[in-house]
Amino acid sequence: MSLVKEVTDRPAAQFRVTRSRRNVAWTGAGALVVVVGLALLPYQVYSGTTSIMVQAFILLTLASMWNLLAGYAGLVSVGQQAFVGLGAYLTLILAIHGTSPFAALPVAAIGCGVAALPMWWLVSRLRSGYFAIATWVLAATIMLIIEKFSSIGGGTGMPLPGLSGFGPVLLSAYTYWAGLAVTVVAMATVYLLLRGRLGLALTAIRDDEVAARSAGVRVGLARLLVFVVAGAGCGAAGALLAISQLQVQPGAVFSVQWTAEMAFATIIGGLGTIEGPILGTAVYIVLQQTLASYNAWYLIILGLVAIAVALFARRGLWGLADSRLHLRLFPVGYWLRTPGDSGRPGARAD
Repeated sequence: MSLVKEVTDRPAAQFRVTRSRRNVAWTGAGALVVVVGLALLPYQVYSGTTSIMVQAFILLTLASMWNLLAGYAGLVSVGQQAFVGLGAYLTLILAIHGTSPFAALPVAAIGCGVAALPMWWLVSRLRSGYFAIATWVLAATIMLIIEKFSSIGGGTGMPLPGLSGFGPVLLSAYTYWAGLAVTVVAMATVYLLLRGRLGLALTAIRDDEVAARSAGVRVGLARLLVFVVAGAGCGAAGALLAISQLQVQPGAVFSVQWTAEMAFATIIGGLGTIEGPILGTAVYIVLQQTLASYNAWYLIILGLVAIAVALFARRGLWGLADSRLHLRLFPVGYWLRTPGDSGRPGARAD
C-alpha cells in the first residue's frame, strides 16, 4: 500500500512514457548490416544454399503475416493459403500475358490485398473457431473455382512461363534477391504498423475487445487493415513460391500445410512478437533440413517440439529469452519510466 501511495503521489512530470529502454538506432543499424550481408550471400555460396534461404524467406513472410493476424488482431486464420494460391496464380496469369514473373510479384501482392476486401466482408462477423473454419472454407472454395479454368492448367497446374531467358545460376540469384526484398518489406511494414496508432489499437483489441470498443477503438477498421496487409503479404509469398518452383499447381499452392507451417513457426518462436517468427522460422528450417530424410519421424519430432514449447515456454522461445534477458530487437510496446527506474521488466506496458 505504501508503494502504491508513493507512486500515485508523484507529480505527473516525473513520469515519462517511452518506446524502449534501448536506442532503436542501434537496432536499425544492425538490421541494415544483416540485410546487406544477406544481399551479398549469392556471391559467397552455392545455389543449393540460396534455395534453402528462399524457403526461409517465404516461411518468414508468411509467419510474420500470421503473427500480425493472430498475435495482434486476435484473428486465428486457418485459410491464409488462399492468398498464397492467389498470389501464385496472379503471377502465372500475368506471365502468360507477357509480364516478367519478377515484375508480376508486386502486382500479385497488391491484387491479393484487393481480394482480401470482399473476403473480409464474408468473415468479419465471425470470431474464434468460426472465423478459423470460415477462412479454411474460403481457401478450399477458391481452389475449386480455379481448378475449373483449363487455360491456367486446371487441376494439374502448369509451368510458369517467362523465365527461360535466365541461366540457372542467375535465376537462383534473382529469386533469392526477390525473396529477400519481400521479407524485408513485409517485416518493415509490420514493424511500422505496430509502432503507430494501429499498433496501440491492436494491442487493446488483443487484450480485451469489449474494453477496446468502449474506449473508442475502431475494432472493425483495425482488423480490416490487418487482414488486407496479411493478404498482400501472403500473396507476395505465393508469387515468390511460384517463381522458386517454376510451376503453379493448385494442390501445392493452396495446401493447408502453409498455414500449419506459418502457425508452427510463430508459436514456436513467440506469438505477439516481431522477433518470434524470425526465431521460429530458423528453428523450423534447421529441423527440416536435418530431419527430412527420416520420413515420418520428421513430423513426429516437429510435433514433440511444438508440445514441449507449449508446455514449458508458453510465450515461445523468444518470450523465454525476453523474460530472462529483457531483450527486444524490435520494440513496439511502451514503458512507464520514473527518474529512479532501474529497468525492472514490470515497468513495461506492451
